[in-house]
Amino acid sequence: MKKICSNSRSVWIQVVIALGIPLCLVAAAHAVRIKEIVEIQGVRQNQLVGYGLVVGLNGTGDGDKAKFTVQSLASMLEKMGMTVNPTDIKVKNIAAVMVTADMPPFARPGARMDISVSSIGDAKDLQGGTLLFTPLKAADGQTYAIGQGAISTGGFSTQGAGGSAQKNFPTVGRVIGGALIEKEVSSGFKNKESLLLTLNHQDFTTATRVAESINTAFSSSIARTSDSGSIDVRVPPKYADNVVGFVTVIEGLSVTPDQISKVVVNERTGTVVIGENVRISKVAIAQGNLSIQIKESADVSQPMPFSQGQTVATPNTNISVKEEKNPIYLMESGASIGEIVRALNALGVTPRDLISIFQALQAAGALQAKLEIM
Repeated sequence: MKKICSNSRSVWIQVVIALGIPLCLVAAAHAVRIKEIVEIQGVRQNQLVGYGLVVGLNGTGDGDKAKFTVQSLASMLEKMGMTVNPTDIKVKNIAAVMVTADMPPFARPGARMDISVSSIGDAKDLQGGTLLFTPLKAADGQTYAIGQGAISTGGFSTQGAGGSAQKNFPTVGRVIGGALIEKEVSSGFKNKESLLLTLNHQDFTTATRVAESINTAFSSSIARTSDSGSIDVRVPPKYADNVVGFVTVIEGLSVTPDQISKVVVNERTGTVVIGENVRISKVAIAQGNLSIQIKESADVSQPMPFSQGQTVATPNTNISVKEEKNPIYLMESGASIGEIVRALNALGVTPRDLISIFQALQAAGALQAKLEIM
């Protein structure tokens, strides 16, 4: 998107991301395809999970305290016809892991998908290991895929007697194409007589616009809004045997989504995002920064030789207080996002200050928008 500097005279502005001062603005929203803002009910991923073992680790596997790893290995060897006393098993080259995957909609048997592998014991590094045959099950308890393959972690962990070094998280890895789908999830999609579209962000105006766009495209009232987040669409007789083609047409239609006036702040990162339609009532804003600096130092009192005195350390504390004097800035009623930004820049505020200012504006009833704190 084209960026416009904060000193621009344009007032058709959508978003401000306060990662630093001065702020920059992002151009207003435009029409998007319906496929970008809705999901079709029933067309979704299915989460799979399984328990497995990773072998071939170079001494970075689970320790002897991970009893479940020992028991799992003994059970696996027993199924292969070998009887081993669990007390004789050392598992430093083996790690117990949980395997997760998101099975795509309409995935067919024989297709492959990526899987994630995460250590559940005290293994230090999964790099170089191989995941053994692991059934992956869904919430219904049925097995839909089998996972196996070499693990890539994208990191490392090493240590010596005097220190250690680590990059990323070596106890979590992926197996690219490591799961083979054995069973598909039946959806009955091709026989549907109606579809339910759900908006990614609920809004009555946007839902109405989606329904109107579909009705206009097909010259028939086949779509109607159920609530602020869903649209019922009846499949026309013409597409009774081609639901996929019908969905393709709908997904390609353009709609301009409406936006609620909202200010979103993240206190952990100092990020502030201001929506396009945010307005404030007439208000005066002043921001004063108070900084207190405390320095500690130790003074040592050394006695004279042969005086039988003791060496004493006494703390010395220096405290300095500094308060910045900033002017009061008057904001007129209905000020636009651009005017708000220019006013805040004039005060020299930081992202942390912005959060406090918007909280104060809301408390004063001057912020004509929803304030959401993450």
